[in-house]
Amino acid sequence: MAALAEQDSGSAARILAAARELVLKRGVKGLTIAEIAERAHVAKGTVYLHWSTREDLLVGLFARDFLAMVDRVVELIEADPDICRPSRLLPLAVQLTVDLPFVRALQIEDDDLLGALTRHPRSTKLRQELGPAALMYNAVPVWRMHNLARTDWALDDQAYALQALLSGFLAAVTSPRVLNAVTVDDPIPVFSAAVTALLGPETAGPEDIRATADAALAVLASKREVVLESIAKRED
Repeated sequence: MAALAEQDSGSAARILAAARELVLKRGVKGLTIAEIAERAHVAKGTVYLHWSTREDLLVGLFARDFLAMVDRVVELIEADPDICRPSRLLPLAVQLTVDLPFVRALQIEDDDLLGALTRHPRSTKLRQELGPAALMYNAVPVWRMHNLARTDWALDDQAYALQALLSGFLAAVTSPRVLNAVTVDDPIPVFSAAVTALLGPETAGPEDIRATADAALAVLASKREVVLESIAKRED
C-alpha cells in the first residue's frame, strides 16, 4: 500500500497543516511555497523534499479530504451494513461533502477557494473517481439487484435522475444564497425522503444488505487505492 508523506515525516505533516490553514483562510490564488514553509516553520527546500511542485502539494492536500471521506464511509459500513441503503448512504455522502471543505470545493468547482486547481487533471480525476456520477455508476445497479431500488425504470435514466437529485441537494446545502433556495432546518431527512420517493421502498432482507455492503466495501477499497497512489507517486 502506498504511504503518505506525513506518515513518515513530522515536517511533511506540518507543511500539510500549514497549507490547509492558508488555503482555507485565503484560497489558493497567489499562495506560494515560501508562505507555506514559513507557516510550517520549515525551510523552503524542505517542502520540495516531499513535493516537486506547488500543485502537487495542494492537489495532494485536497485528495486527503477524499481519502478521509472514503475511510469514514468504510468505518460506518463495517459497523453497520444497513448504512448501504440508498436512503441512508446518499444523505451520508451529502453530509460528508459538507463537512470536508476540499471535497465540497471540488464538487461545486469553487474557483474562489481553489483557483485554477479546480480544473487540474488530478482534481478532475478526484471528481471522476469519487463524485456523484461515480457513486451512481457503481451503486444503482447493486441497489437494483438487491431490492433497494425499483427496476421498472431504465437504469441510465434512473441513475441520471438520482445524480441530478444528489447534485441539487449538494448545491442547495453548500450555496443556498447563490441559488436563492428554499431552506429547511435539517435538509438531511428531506433528502432521505426524496431518495425513497425516487427509488421506491427498500424491501431488502439481511442477505441483500450484506451483499450490498460487501460490494460497497470492494468499490471503496479500489477507489481509495487509486487516490492514494495518485498522491504518493508525487511524494517519493
